[in-house]
Amino acid sequence: MDKDLLFKYNIPGPRYTSYPTVPYWQKDAPTQSRWEETVWDAYKISNQKEGISLYIHLPYCESLCTYCGCNTRITINHAVEEQYIRTLLKEWSLYKRIFEDERPIIKEIHLGGGTPTFFSPKNLTLLITSLLADCDVHPQAQFSFEAHPGNTTDEHLTALYQVGFRRISIGVQDFNPAVLAVINRHQTFEQVKHLTEKSREIGYTSVNYDVIYGLPLQKSCYIMETMMKVVQLKPDRIAYYSYAHVPWIKPGQRRYTEADLPDPDKKMALYETGKNALELAGYKDIGMDHFALEKDSLYQASINGNLHRNFMGYTDAHTQLLIGLGASSISDTWWGFAQNEKKIEDYTQRVNNGKLPIFKGHLLTKEDLILRKHILNLMTRFETTWQDPKDTCDELYEGLQRLEEMQDDGLVEITPYKLQITEAGRSFIRNACMALDARLRADSRKSELFSKTI
Repeated sequence: MDKDLLFKYNIPGPRYTSYPTVPYWQKDAPTQSRWEETVWDAYKISNQKEGISLYIHLPYCESLCTYCGCNTRITINHAVEEQYIRTLLKEWSLYKRIFEDERPIIKEIHLGGGTPTFFSPKNLTLLITSLLADCDVHPQAQFSFEAHPGNTTDEHLTALYQVGFRRISIGVQDFNPAVLAVINRHQTFEQVKHLTEKSREIGYTSVNYDVIYGLPLQKSCYIMETMMKVVQLKPDRIAYYSYAHVPWIKPGQRRYTEADLPDPDKKMALYETGKNALELAGYKDIGMDHFALEKDSLYQASINGNLHRNFMGYTDAHTQLLIGLGASSISDTWWGFAQNEKKIEDYTQRVNNGKLPIFKGHLLTKEDLILRKHILNLMTRFETTWQDPKDTCDELYEGLQRLEEMQDDGLVEITPYKLQITEAGRSFIRNACMALDARLRADSRKSELFSKTI
């Protein structure tokens, strides 16, 4: 890969789990009544056609992994589990009230965090069985959870399997002891190996690994060693993404300084080392930071044009309505977003008062919806088209003009009614999305809001 291009396009930019991205949502959150209306409109379309998705945020961790950018609460007091579950179920009841008498059909559940396996197997079973009461499970349902190798037990695996989970995402990050120590991550290769093998023995059909490049003290030889071990265990899919150093947002990252991080040249070497190792082992690049084996459903979805991306990442289980439950969770109706209160106490109080705990959100404009469609297409199909006049707006054509330099560099191809990411441009999808991002281009704070794109 051309290092000059890597340096040229390695600029601050969003991760694009949504468009518009969260910093550019409108200042005022939708009113509860207006949000309920857009949820109901999406539910009427999504539920019978494809089902709905649930993201459940479980924020508790026993210790802070300093690289983490998630909304977490650090505690060793497991008495918090039951109260938090009660609040989640109350929030779900508020949403079910919107659905009236039409039973929800659950297509997708993802447990994120935090550390979902902070919760006991018994309490996770209680949570899922209670959520699914008065619901139907879609025949092609996909239930997944994030697992910390240091605390996920065989009992966790069995309990979640028994309530329908078949996908597990294991937080590997790196196998080098020095790197794990500085990011306060306590786990071993043996634990990851056992968790992977036990999951498959029980019957889990998909294993994902998260691996991060650009961590403090990380070297190319460490990444190579990590990837050799990853390939040995052969997960079905891998999220290989850049460490986002944002200590002004996440103070835990101040445990180390910029001097401990690989400089831009070394970080590029880390990226290329890991990417090349994965491709040599047969993993296919399916989109931003994600790789999958050819037999995996994500790769098949990418080939068939059915890949989707939302706040849970890449998925082949597309639904129009995604409801986020728990502190800081984000819901998506396609026409709008709503994020819950981040502080657990504020979230709990709002729910106990019988209110949806929304503190910010965004209702998409006509231009937002057009650009969202094209940006999503680039992230999931490496191309987008606009033959229908309804798929165009002035902001789209302005974005295409901003892509001329990327076209000159061989990273995109622009033809009448079509924009395509070239093979050489796949590492620069975010940059192409940024060119189409009208709200980003109108703002001057990019360096303060985002980490680097590569």
